[in-house]
Amino acid sequence: MRIGRVIATVTLSHRHPSLAGARLKLAIPLSWDNLTGRSDQSMGEIAVFDELGAGVGSRIAMSDGREAAMPFYPDAKPIDAYNAAILDTLRYDAKDIND
Repeated sequence: MRIGRVIATVTLSHRHPSLAGARLKLAIPLSWDNLTGRSDQSMGEIAVFDELGAGVGSRIAMSDGREAAMPFYPDAKPIDAYNAAILDTLRYDAKDIND
């Protein structure tokens, strides 16, 4: 599970039937340095399957790889990343983060 920030909505001209009822969002995975404000360097964008309605600017908890399709088992969905939660707040203790 990773934390990411939604930067755009993906528009499709055609979709696989199993993707009905959801949208694809373009998100940037965030590192500890991004989250703590020590860096603004991007790690690259990924398309995320979103059934929760995350908006641009939302922070989300996302899983990727094989685990992204597991919430739909035994049905198959052709996805590589899944939005598991929209994060309202994110708190951490600075002493728990290694410099």
